[in-house]
Amino acid sequence: MKNPWSDPARIFLALVLGVFVGALVPATAGLGTLTTGAVFSFVGDLFLRLLQMVVVPLVATSIVTSVARLGRDHAFARLGAKTAGYYVLTTILASLVALVIFNLVQPGKVDAEVSAQLRAGVPGSVEEVREGLDGKSTGDLADVIRRAVPVNILGAASDNREMLAVIFFALLFGFFSGRLPDGKREAFLNFWESANEVMLAITHAVMRVAPFGIFALIARNVQESGSAALGPLALFFACVAGGLLFHMFVTLAVLMRTLGGFRPWPHYRAMLPALLTAFSTASSSATLPVTMECVEKNAGVSPRVAGFTLPLGSTVNMDGTALYECAVVLFIAQLYGVSLDWTQQLLVVVLALLTSIGVAGIPAASLVAIVIILQALGLPIEAIAIVMATDRILDMMRTTVNVFGDTTAAVVIAASEGEKIYPRDAA
Repeated sequence: MKNPWSDPARIFLALVLGVFVGALVPATAGLGTLTTGAVFSFVGDLFLRLLQMVVVPLVATSIVTSVARLGRDHAFARLGAKTAGYYVLTTILASLVALVIFNLVQPGKVDAEVSAQLRAGVPGSVEEVREGLDGKSTGDLADVIRRAVPVNILGAASDNREMLAVIFFALLFGFFSGRLPDGKREAFLNFWESANEVMLAITHAVMRVAPFGIFALIARNVQESGSAALGPLALFFACVAGGLLFHMFVTLAVLMRTLGGFRPWPHYRAMLPALLTAFSTASSSATLPVTMECVEKNAGVSPRVAGFTLPLGSTVNMDGTALYECAVVLFIAQLYGVSLDWTQQLLVVVLALLTSIGVAGIPAASLVAIVIILQALGLPIEAIAIVMATDRILDMMRTTVNVFGDTTAAVVIAASEGEKIYPRDAA
């Protein structure tokens, strides 16, 4: 099945047309009550509702099947533990990079008039959002943990508001599903894998109309906000791009030097074909064959390590996506003039980490994950439209970081397994 997000031209065209139509056509143009503003609002809201519709079943089935697969081959227990530990570490570090940059720069901290123009068309006043955020306040770390354990999992899943509880239950369910006896496990996992395939098919169908939804969201946002959006959005773009570059060329380079014991710069050169493919396709899965060839042929990683770490990484390891998710949530909170305390920001990091396990391998992974995080904090999901104009290029950049993070895992894990990759005497 073709990934509808694999055609950059459709998305880019929707973005460009949305900007031009929103700038040239007034929101009041039309016949009577059937105005362009009303049409754009209807189409955009319908697209967001479709995204919300698939969140719970998609996340649950994806996490259950992903985690259960890890328990199938006990021979890879040590390799799996190393790989999972490395992926958790890099995802957390990427999220922290976003938190540091957006807390220091605060690109969403603008004057009230500009903030109102940017938020035009998004439901919820500043006061309502602040009250909702107070209601979602974690208070302290213990409360974060408490709210992650559901009293009633069906109730937690019913309104999309307790996604951390759904993710926690899915992780437990997947883990113990993988530990069933062989005969029972295969039959049980076949059901969940089939359910996951159905949800992926539904999500693909939803995403086929994504260009129309994005066009409507962008056009509505431009109609309401006008040129006031350009300054804060440009700074938002610069902060995210800077964070992605920092993580790729500083954080991951330090990890390769300290954990892998080799100079990082030869690795950048060796991975260049995979990085260019990732940037052009904006798809980790589509880049996987090129990534494996670069890692095995150029870096000398064995098929045993590459064949385990890279396919797993293309599904669950999304450093760039996690960074972007944290950035969007903090930017939106700043636009509403609300300050997230350290436990709320910790909740953002935890959700960015957990959603990457099952959500990252699906089309529009960042959109689904951001919906989950915004709902968990009580922020309006419609505010995603504010940053949508910058999403396409940033998607290409964060996919490049995602793929490079997978390759660093492969070489670091291979080095820890005693494989000879880049010459140690060059370290």
